Amino acid sequence: MTGRERVAAALNFTQPDKTPIDFNGHHSSGISVSGYKKLREYLDLPPSPLYIYDIIQQIAIVERDVLDLFDVDTFQLGCDFNLKPEYWKDWTLEDGTPCKIPAVIDARRTSHGAVLYNSRGRAVAKQPPGCLYFEQTYYPLSEDLEKESYSDFDAVYEDTQNDIMWFCIPCPPMPINYQSPEGAKKLREIAAATRGGTDRAIYGVFGGNLNETGQFTFRMDNFFCDLLTNPERVHNFLDVVMSRHVANLKTYLDAVGDYIDVIGFGDDMGTQNGPQFSPEVYMEFFYPREKKMWSYVHDRFPEMKICLHCCGGVRPLMPLMADAGLDAINPVQTTSLGMNPAELKSELYGKLSLWGGGCDNRDILPGNDVGAIAPHVRSNTEILGKGGGFVFQQVHNILANVPPENIVEMFKAVRSETN
Repeated sequence: MTGRERVAAALNFTQPDKTPIDFNGHHSSGISVSGYKKLREYLDLPPSPLYIYDIIQQIAIVERDVLDLFDVDTFQLGCDFNLKPEYWKDWTLEDGTPCKIPAVIDARRTSHGAVLYNSRGRAVAKQPPGCLYFEQTYYPLSEDLEKESYSDFDAVYEDTQNDIMWFCIPCPPMPINYQSPEGAKKLREIAAATRGGTDRAIYGVFGGNLNETGQFTFRMDNFFCDLLTNPERVHNFLDVVMSRHVANLKTYLDAVGDYIDVIGFGDDMGTQNGPQFSPEVYMEFFYPREKKMWSYVHDRFPEMKICLHCCGGVRPLMPLMADAGLDAINPVQTTSLGMNPAELKSELYGKLSLWGGGCDNRDILPGNDVGAIAPHVRSNTEILGKGGGFVFQQVHNILANVPPENIVEMFKAVRSETN
């Protein structure tokens, strides 16, 4: 099987010839730039320019020589942008390591760390000294607590989105917005070239965040309160967000729908100890809107699979998401409450594929006992992979503190399986 065939079989609950592997297929299955540099050195590969395509999370493009070595079955649309020098500019990590970041990003090094600015010159994110990531610093409507309804939110939508770190910093780093005719044409050309250059499954990251858009706009505490105390305001807000998502989804699928195998949505709804809210709240605010978006995808591209990035202990929500049309969920955070791999496999098999959960990224992968990795990976892979419905990835991005030998051992353990 090719990687594309392997992923398709797994997501259709058919046993593939071997477990499909995802590494850097989307924004939460990659590796930090510091970890990637160490990995290439450990593998005795040529030095990389270190293309940081996701500057917020400090995630590097994993180049094809590494994908080949680890027999990876996925490829993220946009992660061949390193072939376009004009898309990049020089930057330096805090430790002095030279690297590349998207040319369209306004990043500035200060005495207090690094700062990201939007197109209007507003500081929207900071990376304090010693911190490996950027954090959001501005929530455009966090002080607007008295307004009872956002029926007019459409009028201020563009301004608020441009002031939010997660939305105004482009990722992947194409300098032309795909929502413009010129940008859509360019993205379609790139998608066609990407598909023609690999037999891996192509993963296109769309977004479509609902809960997180509220949290990024109002701040998490305010949005949680509004879900219960001011539901009309939340519904009005989400109606506007949804109208923009659906319009963008149409444009995105017009551009790349013929060339991608999986479309990625994102919306964290979990914590370490369970969902952020009850199933009843999910059903009122998010289920009908997700179902509308996901039905639109399936109606236009019946063979395309929908994968949602959703961290935490979201087991009570997962059957509801499957009913709304979701095909797969990642990262399957097995250390969270209720996220036991065997129980999830039993409960969700045939309904929802598990994209992740293959290796605990909190305790096992960064640990000092490299000998613990292979038994852990083989056990999870055997449980989750039986009969399909599973794509291997570690639980979320590989962080900077993970020893490279542990990463190699993890991928070696997956490929030492017997099917």
